[in-house]
Amino acid sequence: MRNSKAAVVVAHPDDEALWLSSVVASAGRTVLCFGARGDRPKVSKARERAVAALPLAGVVALAIPESGAGFFAALEPDSAKIRIEEPGARTRFEANSAKLIEQLRPALTGFEEVYTHNPWGEYGHPEHIQVHRAVSALQGELGYTVWFSNYVSAASWSLALRLAKDVQCAERRIVQPDRLTARTLMRVYRQHGAWTWKWAHRWPREEMLFSQPPPGDSASRRPLCGEWLLDLSRLRWWSPPWLSARRRLPLLARGLGRDGDVHTPPLAR
Repeated sequence: MRNSKAAVVVAHPDDEALWLSSVVASAGRTVLCFGARGDRPKVSKARERAVAALPLAGVVALAIPESGAGFFAALEPDSAKIRIEEPGARTRFEANSAKLIEQLRPALTGFEEVYTHNPWGEYGHPEHIQVHRAVSALQGELGYTVWFSNYVSAASWSLALRLAKDVQCAERRIVQPDRLTARTLMRVYRQHGAWTWKWAHRWPREEMLFSQPPPGDSASRRPLCGEWLLDLSRLRWWSPPWLSARRRLPLLARGLGRDGDVHTPPLAR
């Protein structure tokens, strides 16, 4: 059943199939933020064709040109600012932050739930993190709840560790990826030469979604510490069966149990 008050916002075409398949088919709107890749015009055209062919209702393509900021993010020491070494890419990246705010505002007005990238950008992509921050920046103004998933990678694990204690969430949902929708979207992207992820990616049996209510909401919140994340490097068809895809974030000290371990209260479910 379609949820007209829910929107999905992702950085690049095909991100919706990878990270938010559980909700994208039922969402009232799907916003794809970035389009053209300045260094690869054929990929840019392929994306345009694929987006036009997507079997989703309410697709909005902002088509902001990518900054070229790279694939793996790091934060400046003692700062939440994303480190980008190449000056030109850094300038474009910073300019895109303002463009995202400006163009997402009308696209998300009236929605009650917005599903987007997680704070560490799944595998650490700077533009995934940038989109999460843009969606979060508009939250107080537009009043929606932000939801994100629990995907991570070896490249972004240290970033997730750094951010976990500061990311305050109210609710956890355990959901099943919509594999039929995800594979249908993947086929469309592949047919047009616009699929950017690993061909052997395996969607898990279940994933988690975490909520961040808008400022002023009375829901109790706690850090993500102690929650389980899904390691993308092990979500592939040839991964050895004894390697679990689950990584657990360390617990944050709030008191010691009888066994001496540190405990935190669970998120609402």
